[in-house]
Formats: sequence, structure tokens, C-alpha cells
Amino acid sequence: MTVMRTVLSVNLNKVALLRNQRDLDLPSVVRTGKICLDAGAHGLTIHPRPDERHARPHDAHDLKALIEDERRSKPAGSHLELNIEGNPTPEFVALVRAVRPDQCTLVPDAPDARTSDNGWDVAAHGAHLKRIASTLHDDGIRVSVFMNPDLEQIGRVPETGADRIELYTEPFAKAHDAAGIESVTRAYADAARKAQSLGLGVNAGHDLNLHNLGDFCRTVPGVLEVSIGHAITADALEMGWTNAVHAYLRALATAEGLSR
Repeated sequence: MTVMRTVLSVNLNKVALLRNQRDLDLPSVVRTGKICLDAGAHGLTIHPRPDERHARPHDAHDLKALIEDERRSKPAGSHLELNIEGNPTPEFVALVRAVRPDQCTLVPDAPDARTSDNGWDVAAHGAHLKRIASTLHDDGIRVSVFMNPDLEQIGRVPETGADRIELYTEPFAKAHDAAGIESVTRAYADAARKAQSLGLGVNAGHDLNLHNLGDFCRTVPGVLEVSIGHAITADALEMGWTNAVHAYLRALATAEGLSR
């Protein structure tokens, strides 16, 4: 049986954002996470920020417990993961170390950022990233760093000790239906190949959706994981979470010439 190469991690931040509008656990981040896993998602992601406007520290602990429960109930060989992403402040690193997710994605977003909008300048922050990666590795956590498709910067990532990069894909999404998309796509493909040549795994995320996901995964080689939150939440409002997860899994399968 052929195994799908690119896995889907559902980012639940927007579910938490809606929940936080009232003093109720509604919608439930954990319940939504379980629905996504039951529908076939391979993992869950949250991005807690200092202002706690969406994911909060208890969500990280609750989702780790959910993932562990689901692993026990799934057939042997099933692989589910929790990814926590964020700026590696001391508070964030302490949370990640307490939860011990499978993966931590380090993102250089400012505290007041509306959303992540750039990759790391490894030349400037490499020493800091190296210290964080070493600390997280001591706890058995895989480390990914959020990167633009910049070959020079990606060439510096091995100095940090990170295991993977996550390609910041908003520029691809904005260019998807515009002239010049071929050169943009080529830049991402070259970035993936550069990372892989250095022994790094490649993830991707930001503004990937049902319209552009297949094209990205068809043209950018060896993407291990896509993390999708805003678009899949919007789709789930129309089609329900189970159908939305199925639609994204079909897009990934179609991109790889598989069937689902």
C-alpha cells in the first residue's frame, strides 16, 4: 500500500480565537482536534502568542493529552503528531518543554503581529536558534525553523541544529494566479532542494488552501508536512470539519498521483 508522503497538520488557532470571544469552551479546541484526527488528519498545530488571543497554554497541554489518547486507540503503526509553533521567548520555550510536543516550529513573529509574515534571518539570529534547538532536542522534540525561500539563509540553517525548515508560503499563495508564478514556484522548489541537500526536512505553511495546495505540492519536491489553519477553518464553516479535512487530504493525494 502506498503511503502518502505529505502529511496534513490542522492549525486550530482560529477555533481558539472564536472560543475566546465568550467565557465558554465553545467551540471546543479539543473536540475539533479529535474530529480532524478522526477524519484522517495526521497532526494538530497551535501557535500560542503572548496576548493569548487564540491558543492558550492549557490548549497545548490538552491537545498533547488528546494526541496520546488517540495514539493508544489507533492501530499499531499509526502516526499522529502535535506541533507547537511560535517565537522562542523564555515563556514559549518553557511551555514547549512542559508539553513536549513531537515538533516545535520556531517563528520570528513580533508580539503584536497579526500573523506570521517572514522567515528567520539566520545570519543574525543563528546563535540564539542554536541554543533553543539544543534545549528542545534535550527533551526529544524535533525542531523546525520558519524560513523564506532564500537559498543563502537556508544554507545557514544547519548551523542551528534544526531538523527541518518550514517554508513561508504566503508569497506563493499571493502569486498563484498572477503572472510570474513560474518563477515564484521555482524559487520554492530550489529552496526545498537546497534544504534537502543539507539533510533538512521540508515543511510548508501559510495561506495554502484547496485552490493552491495541489500545485504547490506537485512542483515543490519532498514536502513532508503542510500546516493549514485559516483556510481549512473557513472551508469547515461551509462543509463541516470532516469534509474539509477529507478535501485537503484528497488535494494532497491528487498532487502525488495517489487516490483517496
